[in-house]
Amino acid sequence: MSSFDRTEAVDRLEELVDTVETERMPVPVREVWAFGDIALGLDPIDRLDIYLTKDILMRDDSADTRGASADAAFDVEGVGQSVRADWASEYPEYLRANTNGHAAPERCLAAHLLGDDEPIHLEVCNAGFEDNVTQRLRGAKRREDYTQLLDPRGVCLWADGVRSDEAFRKLRESDLALPTLSSALEMLGLDDEQATEAARELHAWRDEQEGVTVRGDVV
Repeated sequence: MSSFDRTEAVDRLEELVDTVETERMPVPVREVWAFGDIALGLDPIDRLDIYLTKDILMRDDSADTRGASADAAFDVEGVGQSVRADWASEYPEYLRANTNGHAAPERCLAAHLLGDDEPIHLEVCNAGFEDNVTQRLRGAKRREDYTQLLDPRGVCLWADGVRSDEAFRKLRESDLALPTLSSALEMLGLDDEQATEAARELHAWRDEQEGVTVRGDVV
């Protein structure tokens, strides 16, 4: 699949929210956002951008809920520490590690929620979407790398177990009034030249991506 038409994209978002609501996740998920092209009313959607706010797993609740042992044997480290042990036991095919061989929550979430070839970019962070927009903007300015920006034009679809039917309706009807990316970045404090360059770099980076991409962030 190289793109989604608008109806397919919103259907896909609803399916993802259904999965978060009904299935055990590797870590607790608090919010699901859609951002970028899908929020602008474009059709088709070349890439679907999704943001998940997750909790850092301070204490694995597996033993309390399903009796899974946190010290069970797995092929990667960190099960029961960075991801739930009972989730890993139930969905071993979705267990993913980072380059250091440690269980990576963002990669596990991507494996569980997304197909291999879908044109979807997944952002995963412990901070809420709006807070991370400003954090990432500061970091991008400091490093002069605007490909690390988070597109601020987003809509919350699900938070703390509550689905926003109104948000889904507005996405289906292209009923969100949002500015261009450069204008949105100006509203966040970039000057006109910086905002134009940042938008150009971020669009160029997105155009180079294929299939599923995932980025994890800790604030």
